[in-house]
Amino acid sequence: AMAAPRRPSGGGLRRASQDGRLDEINKEFLCDPKFSNEKDLEEKLAVFKEKYMEFDLNNQGEIDLMSVKRMMEKLGAPKTHLELKRMISEVTGGVSDTISYQDFVNVMLGKRSAVLKLVMMFEGKANERNPKPSGPPPERDIASLP
Repeated sequence: AMAAPRRPSGGGLRRASQDGRLDEINKEFLCDPKFSNEKDLEEKLAVFKEKYMEFDLNNQGEIDLMSVKRMMEKLGAPKTHLELKRMISEVTGGVSDTISYQDFVNVMLGKRSAVLKLVMMFEGKANERNPKPSGPPPERDIASLP
């Protein structure tokens, strides 16, 4: 049987509305007196939003266990089911099995060093461990994009 054709809209559309929703939440964080003395808050929130959207979000636009699993595998640091559950409950305080954007930002800006935060911080550094070939960086081809 032939595979059903994929609807071309949907994803892009959903991403755009997701983007808008996260912008709204970012605005709330910018107005939150709790974070008023956070340096470069606007830039940080922009980065967090990008990072969050890199996760394969579930239908509610939240990060679920599978999303974290895939992200960790992509980073070359696969985790067991139990470890993943622990990471999520660490971020949500154990009240939810999905990570909302608010949870995510709170952890990133918070003082606690949650595993997820470390993962995000180290994601960029992970690539630095491999000795870089000298010369201009290779072009990323379409196939290497997630």
